Amino acid sequence: MKVLVTGASGQLGRDVVMLLNESGHEVKGCGRSELDIADQQQCEKVIGEYRPEAIIHCAAYTAVDAAEEDVDGAYCINTSGTRNIAVAAENVGAKFVYISTDYVFDGQADRPYREYDNTSPQTVYGESKRAGEVLTQTLSSKYFIVRTSWVYGQYGSNFVKTMLKLGAEKDSLSVVHDQIGSPTYTVDLARFLLQLIQTEKYGIYHASNSGHCSWHEFAQAIFQTAGLQVNVLPVTTEQFPRPAKRPAYSVMDHTAIRANDLQDLPHWRDGLRRFLAEVKQ
Repeated sequence: MKVLVTGASGQLGRDVVMLLNESGHEVKGCGRSELDIADQQQCEKVIGEYRPEAIIHCAAYTAVDAAEEDVDGAYCINTSGTRNIAVAAENVGAKFVYISTDYVFDGQADRPYREYDNTSPQTVYGESKRAGEVLTQTLSSKYFIVRTSWVYGQYGSNFVKTMLKLGAEKDSLSVVHDQIGSPTYTVDLARFLLQLIQTEKYGIYHASNSGHCSWHEFAQAIFQTAGLQVNVLPVTTEQFPRPAKRPAYSVMDHTAIRANDLQDLPHWRDGLRRFLAEVKQ
């Protein structure tokens, strides 16, 4: 299959490109220097010339706290940029995969969020990503919206890398215990995306590693699996104020994966073990 990947130099994009290549697909990976998604004419030119059968749109404005001040910047990338790619995808008849986020929900649920539950984003980042979802549904006739959460991988900065760095320097750390979600390893998410684009089972999907934990439990698991002796102290979100509100509960149910008879992502502990084994190598 002929596939174009936006955000190809990012944390998820790099693993998506690598796995597509390994699977024998024809891939064009576009970082910001190859494709400015905010430039509509450039999007239509690059995609029009390559004519992919599928586009996996990984490029995004993901600086959650910075977005609270840089509202226009977040909407320019996450909303207008997504519109540009969706329109160009539709022009060439390509399947369109939009990577979205648990931040489209309010974080107040008492059960895992299903794909068609009402959204209610509480941050600029979440609002801009939700707007991207709406444009995807409006402009693409062959779309997959894939919401994910707590993403980490080999490339870029993320929670696991930060914990490993701090754990090597300190014997005690404070981590919030009242935010619950599902850590997601980029390789597992990328494998799911490869599976998805080979179907015509369009719609919204929740794709995170299975199971859930608090950030505190996640940090404990990181140190335990990495063989680091670190005392992880539980603290509340209130003790760690941030510009953007964090969802207290962002566990997502994988109803659509099961209903469409697709292979689910492994448990988050399994993903963490494989990631740390990769890091050691």
